[in-house]
Amino acid sequence: MAHIGIDARLTHYRVGGISRYITALIAAFEQLSPPQKITILQSRKARRPLSPHFASAKLWTPPHHRLERSALSIELWRQRLDLLHSPDFIAPHRAARRHIITVHDLNFIHFPEYLTAASRQYYNAQIEASVARADHILANSQSTKDDLIAIMDVPADKITVHLLAADARFRPLSRAQCVATLRSLELPDEYLLFVGTIEPRKNLAGLVKAYRELKLALPGAPKLVVVGRLGWHYEQVLADVSALGMDEHILLRHVVSDQQLPAVYSRACAVILPSFHEGFGLTALEAMACGAVPIVSRVGALGEIVGDVGALVDPHDPGTIVSAMQVALTDSRWLAKQRERALGRAAQFSWRESAHIALNCYIALLN
Repeated sequence: MAHIGIDARLTHYRVGGISRYITALIAAFEQLSPPQKITILQSRKARRPLSPHFASAKLWTPPHHRLERSALSIELWRQRLDLLHSPDFIAPHRAARRHIITVHDLNFIHFPEYLTAASRQYYNAQIEASVARADHILANSQSTKDDLIAIMDVPADKITVHLLAADARFRPLSRAQCVATLRSLELPDEYLLFVGTIEPRKNLAGLVKAYRELKLALPGAPKLVVVGRLGWHYEQVLADVSALGMDEHILLRHVVSDQQLPAVYSRACAVILPSFHEGFGLTALEAMACGAVPIVSRVGALGEIVGDVGALVDPHDPGTIVSAMQVALTDSRWLAKQRERALGRAAQFSWRESAHIALNCYIALLN
């Protein structure tokens, strides 16, 4: 029986993003009941196993450590793995007979100025070696695959796209079902919504600039709710936002739980994501699963995810964002149609299918 290891150490240190990808993929593997032996590799600090169905092993090497690739290679040697999956893309020097990584985006190459110097140096040093070391690469969108081919010169047949999906808890909720959450977060009944890490790449300042123009055209436009944890260079982002003089119309909520998010999405008039680049855009998919209408950047993977639902905007042109928000707030027929289409679009994405694609890649490499 082949022995497969899945590196899940990051789930102890971070929530959302890649950690959500790891936990969702493991849960989907449970439903598929693969015949291979699977061991979930967790941080030694993790309090409980991520899966009751698979074996687990505790590791001392922390993620994103400068000696991670060497230390992890030594530590994993005793696991006798036939295949190691690194969902956070960083590949140890040698830890299994075969190695597969997931690359979520190349944002740190597209926009190096948006990272701290230490983060930029770390990621740039890791990506080239990891891509070369991997026997195969999973990309979470066609956009990311195209980037790997164009920027990293990776052969197309070394990359398989497996799209992500929204968790089942993301579904439309009635107004009554949202009341308690909105009250606890001190939010109004309706609003425009941004969800994302507060960092330059997300283009929050560009959104607020567009929102200021919107308020001039539509003085009665609802408040803009900004949900997101603080990321790289958040101080400058918040300073730029505050300088636009819209503080009284913007509600910042840095701490919103995964359990609260479905209600927050469900009451949004529209969810605006004008990022300069995204490798996937899970926020847009979660929003659509709740029946929210996406207004997203036309660059990167966001357009690939939303398809023909909502509106595509130019992140460098606030006027296009203003126009899209105006339609969402004034054309009730358009909005109702887009809400319906959003639900249909979100239903096309499946964690089970994503896990099935990954498992097929495992089997192909092992054979």
